[in-house]
Amino acid sequence: MNSPLSNDITELIATARAGSLRAAGRLLSLVESPQREDVLAQLESVPVRVIGVTGPPGAGKSTTIAVLVAGYRARGLRVAVLAVDPSSPYSGGALLGDRIRMSAHINDSGVLIRSVATRGHLGGLAAAVPAAIRLLGALGYGLILLETVGVGQSEIEIAAVADPTVVILNPGAGDAIQAAKAGLLEVADILVVNKADRDGAAQTARELHIETGLPILTLVASRGTGVEELIEAIETHHRADTPARGAARARAQILSLAQSRLRGHAGLADLAAAVAAGHRDPYTAAEQLLAEASAAPAVDPSR
Repeated sequence: MNSPLSNDITELIATARAGSLRAAGRLLSLVESPQREDVLAQLESVPVRVIGVTGPPGAGKSTTIAVLVAGYRARGLRVAVLAVDPSSPYSGGALLGDRIRMSAHINDSGVLIRSVATRGHLGGLAAAVPAAIRLLGALGYGLILLETVGVGQSEIEIAAVADPTVVILNPGAGDAIQAAKAGLLEVADILVVNKADRDGAAQTARELHIETGLPILTLVASRGTGVEELIEAIETHHRADTPARGAARARAQILSLAQSRLRGHAGLADLAAAVAAGHRDPYTAAEQLLAEASAAPAVDPSR
């Protein structure tokens, strides 16, 4: 017999597939909660495209995403935006105001915009993001734009779930240096110089191409200039994807979530103390941690 929660989830899924953004939002809340597995158990696995967008703060990521949404909506796709934000140290909620910056799409039932807090996950991607992607695919969203804040090494995790990863920069050396320090240039598939109407944009594009060898596009997101060229570059990259690259992304995703689980294991502190005191060596401690983690019930790293 189905439980009341199971029946509620079934009804929410049907309502969300019919176009209810409220029902889709409720389901996304559930996949960020201890009820995640209850939702996933009722979903078939549907392939869905994920485009990652990252870059230093102020580069214009949300504005770029807003015009990309418009471009893909014109192509008839239902589009979801997941904006992965830093967690509030008090509430665990998402802090950034991405939905305000994307307000042009607020009344479009074919666009869902959601902020997701990282909730202490080791990397920049919330532990609930893979589940949210699976949910959105099953609800009929053909494209997901995944935005991260681009402020640290952990942001390179975007490459584990996205293809391609688009890095947005501004003219001048500052953003490029910051992106290099954060490791963003290493995972970029496409580099975009936004605010290209400013002085120095052409020189920045040339220098980035020499440095990385990647396609460099210029964009004025606030005006929509260069958006079609960016979409075509994204489509070209997607068409060149291979099973081997997809497997590499999946492997990185699995390892990231597994590492988060190990970091939250109750026995890690005692093992670390024993190694620090010289009573254990780190090799046997690591083996014990893996053995205990595999024997214990899975603990959701996003809680």
